[in-house]
Amino acid sequence: GCGGKGTWGGLMDTDDVHAIDPNDPNYTSSEEVTDLNCRNNLLQKCRDTERTSTKDMVAAFEEYKKKAIILVEEYFQNDDITSTANELRELGMSCYDFYFIKKLVSMAMDRHDKEKEMAAVLLSALYAEVIKPQQVYKGFSKLLESADDFIVDIPDAIDILALFIARAVVDDILPPAFLAKANSSLPKDSKGIEVIKRAEKSYLSAPLHAEIIERRWGGSKNKTVEDVKDKINNLLIEYVVSGEKNEACRCINDLNMRFFHHEIVKRAIIMAMEKQQAESRLLDLLKKTTEEGLINSSQLSKGFNRIIDNIDDLSLDIPNARMIFQSIISKGASEGWLCISSLKSLSTQLEKQEIDEKLVKEFKLKAQSMIKEYFLSGDIEEVSRILESENSSCLAELNAIFVKKLITLAMDRKNREKEMASVLLSSVCFPADDVVNGFVMLIEAADDTALDIPIVVEDLAMFLARAEVDEVLTPQHMEEIGSQFFEPNSIGNKVVLMAKSLLKGRLSGERILRCWGGGGSSTNGWAIEDVKDKIRKLLEEFESGGDAKEAYRCIKDLGMPFFHHEVVKKSLVIIIEKKSERLWGFLKECFSMGLITMYQMTKGFARVAESLDDLALDVPDAEKQFKVYVERAEAEGWLDSTFSFNRLGHNSMENGFC
Repeated sequence: GCGGKGTWGGLMDTDDVHAIDPNDPNYTSSEEVTDLNCRNNLLQKCRDTERTSTKDMVAAFEEYKKKAIILVEEYFQNDDITSTANELRELGMSCYDFYFIKKLVSMAMDRHDKEKEMAAVLLSALYAEVIKPQQVYKGFSKLLESADDFIVDIPDAIDILALFIARAVVDDILPPAFLAKANSSLPKDSKGIEVIKRAEKSYLSAPLHAEIIERRWGGSKNKTVEDVKDKINNLLIEYVVSGEKNEACRCINDLNMRFFHHEIVKRAIIMAMEKQQAESRLLDLLKKTTEEGLINSSQLSKGFNRIIDNIDDLSLDIPNARMIFQSIISKGASEGWLCISSLKSLSTQLEKQEIDEKLVKEFKLKAQSMIKEYFLSGDIEEVSRILESENSSCLAELNAIFVKKLITLAMDRKNREKEMASVLLSSVCFPADDVVNGFVMLIEAADDTALDIPIVVEDLAMFLARAEVDEVLTPQHMEEIGSQFFEPNSIGNKVVLMAKSLLKGRLSGERILRCWGGGGSSTNGWAIEDVKDKIRKLLEEFESGGDAKEAYRCIKDLGMPFFHHEVVKKSLVIIIEKKSERLWGFLKECFSMGLITMYQMTKGFARVAESLDDLALDVPDAEKQFKVYVERAEAEGWLDSTFSFNRLGHNSMENGFC
C-alpha cells in the first residue's frame, strides 16, 4: 500500500510519527506516555543542535569583530592597503565583511581628516576584489541604521556620514539608487533619513560635486586637473609603445579618480584617430577595462559623447574624423563592450545644426513677442505654457536665448519690468546651466548693449546678484561665469565683481530683493510689508489650530520662494514668544518637503539673531531660547556651515545674506 485508509501507510512514513488512537482495542495509556517521551526527546535534540549551531555562529562573529577592530587600527597606523587586504582575505569570513565596512567608517568618523581620507581610499581599493558589492551595500545600510547612536558621541556625525556616502557614490562603490532604497526602509524620524538628505542636497547635487567631495578630506589635494590629464596622456603613450595591458590597468587604478575615467576614454579615442596604427591596441585596452569593470559604462558613454560633441572641431585636424570615429563605434558595438543606445546621434549632427539655425531665428522673434506681452499682462502661467509649446524638447540653447532676450528687453525699460523679469526668471525653473549660458551671452554682448544702455554693467550686476538671491543661481555658478571673463578690465569681470560686492554687503539679500520695488508681476504689485503681513497672519492662524495643508498652500501661493526666510523668522519669533511646538513641527515639515530650503532656513535664523535685542524687550530669555532652537536646528540638519551664533556678533554668515 501507499498511504490510503486501511493500508500500511506511505513508503516514507516512520513509526515515530504516527498518531495514537485511544479507541484502538489494543490501546494502553503507557503507550501514549512512551510516545510523548520519544517526541520530546527528538525535539530536545533538534533544539540542542540548533543552539550549538547558533553558538558557533555567534562565536565566529565575535571573533571577526575583534580582528576587524585590530585590522582598522593597524591600517590607520601603517597606511598599508595591500597588507590590510591580505589580512582581511585570510580571515576567510567574507559573509561578515559588512561589519568591517561599518567599523572602518565609524572609527574614522571620530578621527582627523587624514583617517577619513584613508578610510575612503581603502574602501575603494577593497571594493569587488576583496569585499563583495553586496557587503559594501549592507555595511553602509548598517551605518545609516546606527546614525542615532553616532550622534551621541560625534556631534557632526550626520554631515560626516553623509560625506562618506557621497564619496562612496562618487567612487562608484555604492549605486546612486542606494539613497532612495535606504530612504524608504528607514523610520521617518531616524537620523539616517537626515544623513541621506544631507548627502543628496549638500553634496551630490552641488556643481562639480565629484571634485569637491574627492578633495574634502585632503584627497588628491596635490592633483590638478591638468596633472591628471598629463598622467593619462603619458600612460596611454607608454601603453601604445609597450602593449602591456595589465600595467596600463594598474596605472589607471592608481589614479584613483573613477569620476574622471571619461577623460581616459576620450584621449584614447582621439589618439586612435590620430595614429591609426595604434587603433587596435587602444581599443583592446578600452575593451579590457570595460569588461573588467575598471571603467564603468557611464564613464565610457560620457567619453564617447564628448567626442561626438566636438567632432566638428576634431575634423579640422583629422580630415576623416567622422568616418574613423563611426568605425570605432561599430567595432566597439560588434565586440560587445559599447552600447550604441547610450550615445548621442552622430549621423544627424550636421542636419541638426542647419535646423537649429532656422529654429533659433524663429524662436527669437517669438520670445521677443512673448516677453513684451508678459510686460503688459504679467501672466507667468501663459509664458510658461507658450515656452513649453515652443521649446518642447527643452533645448538648452533656446533657454539661454530666452534668458538673454528677457533681461536685455527689461534693461531698456523701467524698474517695474526689471522686477517682472527677475520674478519670471525665478518662476520658469530653467536648468541653472542654461541660465549661466544666458548670462554669459548677455555679458559677451554687453559692448553693443552699452551703446543703448550706458549703465549696462550696473544693471547686469544687479540681475546677476538678484538671480543668486532668488536661488536661480548658486555662488558656484557665479564663479563659473567669472572664470570665463578673467581679464581685469573686461566688462564681464566688472559685472561679476560688482555682483559679488552687492552680495557681500550687510542685509544684502533684503536690499537686492527690494532694488526694483519688490513683489513683481506675480503678486500684483504687493509691497514687502504686505507680504510680511500675509505671512504673519497665515502663521498665527495655523498656530491657533489651523490646517497644515492650507498653510503650505498659502506659502506656495505667495509665489516668492526667495522670501521664505521671512516665514522662518516670523515662525521663530512666535515659537520663542509662545513656546509653540506646533510651529516648530510646521518648520520641520516645510524643510522635509523642500518648501523651505536650507539656504532660506539659515537666512531666517540669521535674521532672528540680528533682532534678538529687540525681542528680549518682550521675552527676557529670548537669547537662551534661541540658542536651544539653534542647537535643535543644527541637529535636524537645517542650517548650513555658513551660520554660527555667538553673543558678541550674534551671528556670522557668509555673503551677508541676513
